[in-house]
Amino acid sequence: MGILDILRGESTRSPHSIRHDGKRLSDILAAHAKFVRGQDGGARADLAGADLTRANLFRANLAYADLQGANLENANLREAKLASADLSKSYLRSTDMRKADCTEANLSGADLTEAQAGGAEFFRADLSRAVLRRTDFGATNFRDANVQGADFEGAILKTAILRETNLDGVDLSRADLSTALLPPGYRPAGVAKS
Repeated sequence: MGILDILRGESTRSPHSIRHDGKRLSDILAAHAKFVRGQDGGARADLAGADLTRANLFRANLAYADLQGANLENANLREAKLASADLSKSYLRSTDMRKADCTEANLSGADLTEAQAGGAEFFRADLSRAVLRRTDFGATNFRDANVQGADFEGAILKTAILRETNLDGVDLSRADLSTALLPPGYRPAGVAKS
């Protein structure tokens, strides 16, 4: 969250103040933590379709959670654990996902327009058909990620790791690829081979 958000009165919301299906988000997260650890009383977080706009989920453990179609616009997911979570068709516009672990997460069809995802881990994640416009992916790992049909227009991929990512048919011509680690022999559309 930037200074302009503070001036506009747009602060993050505490998990204690957010409700989904009649339950507090903080209680859902506590039960999910038990689920992830395999403890009695645990329950997988079912937050499909939840309104989590501006939710403060800093370092939250949402591994394996169902967030399909959830609205996480302007949420704080910085350093969150989202490994194997279902975020398909979720709305993550302007979300802070810096250093989030999205290993094997399903983000197919998700909208990450203008998100901050520097240093995030997208190893083997599904980003097919995701909208990634103007998203900052500096120093992000996309090894073995599925990016087929993803919209990278204006995305910042400085020092991003794409070396082991299948980029066949992916349009990166309008993305900032300076210093990105690309697959051997990869040439963005419009760049002549030497």
